[in-house]
Amino acid sequence: MEFPAALKQLIHQPQNVAILSHRNPDGDAIGSALAMQHYLDQYGHTVHVLFPSEFPEEFEALPGAEEILIWDIHTEECKQVLRKKNLFIFLDFNALNRIDKMGDFVKDLPGKRILIDHHLYPDQIADYMYSEPEASSTCELVYRFITGIGDGQKLNPTVGKCIFTGLVTDTGSFRHATNANVYRIAADLVDRGMDDTGVQDMIFNSQKEKNLRLLGHCLLNRMEFLPEYRTAFIWLSKKDYELYNIQRGDTEGIVNYLLSIKDVRLAAFIHNQPTVVKLSLRSKGDFDVQDICKKHFNGGGHKNAAGAYSHDSLKATIQKFKDLLPQYKEALLKKN
Repeated sequence: MEFPAALKQLIHQPQNVAILSHRNPDGDAIGSALAMQHYLDQYGHTVHVLFPSEFPEEFEALPGAEEILIWDIHTEECKQVLRKKNLFIFLDFNALNRIDKMGDFVKDLPGKRILIDHHLYPDQIADYMYSEPEASSTCELVYRFITGIGDGQKLNPTVGKCIFTGLVTDTGSFRHATNANVYRIAADLVDRGMDDTGVQDMIFNSQKEKNLRLLGHCLLNRMEFLPEYRTAFIWLSKKDYELYNIQRGDTEGIVNYLLSIKDVRLAAFIHNQPTVVKLSLRSKGDFDVQDICKKHFNGGGHKNAAGAYSHDSLKATIQKFKDLLPQYKEALLKKN
């Protein structure tokens, strides 16, 4: 992609920059934001990274993570910082409502805006829109942005570590949503000195004992398998959250275990939150979970990974999900 000269000038001259990403940030949101920060630091920009809510503990080891501002915790500090910015970079989200109250605050602030994202149907919320739903991750797009703007030499091991984090997490360790560019990017980052084994160790080998016990509980007591629809789901109640002291990020990735069942094409994780019931859907092959989330549960995302929410009770939401399956039966039973 050819980037306009005005955008290159904006990046290459020091600005006061805010990098924003979505609520409940995952590895791609955190990795892309910190990669962009460490890239911009090399040009002398003043940069702050801000998220609406906290992120999982395993990503605290990423360089710069300790300086991230959280709107839910540092609301007034976030407002003070944002008022001083003249450049806003939106990463891994495609509409201002994805950053909640922070989006309402940023909406009317002066300054240029850049969006880099891979979700479907982006709102026109930026002066420069770099949106590619076909990409594996926003981290892939950040890499392509940096190299496309002519700054491949800025991809040092620190930037590379952050980018590789998003590649690994959003592709499920290169099991889905991949493309040839993903492997080329990973190889290039390793060639530039990025410690790929260290990133994998940070993500997957830093679990607490309670996380394994929670996983065991989910698979033994909270999993339902519906072979007639090639579907499996796990549910968690508020009592489960209390019993296992579940914190933000503790349930990340649990839904993916369901896809390891040979005959499962659709996997769902349905769980109680303080004010809503959340759904995380995953699929194999051509089955489109984004369609289910968008049409029936106020959500969206990607073909093979999407999220949504319901204001019904946990029991009612589970029943609604199960009642929807007959209308998708033909697509679920179709051979890949």
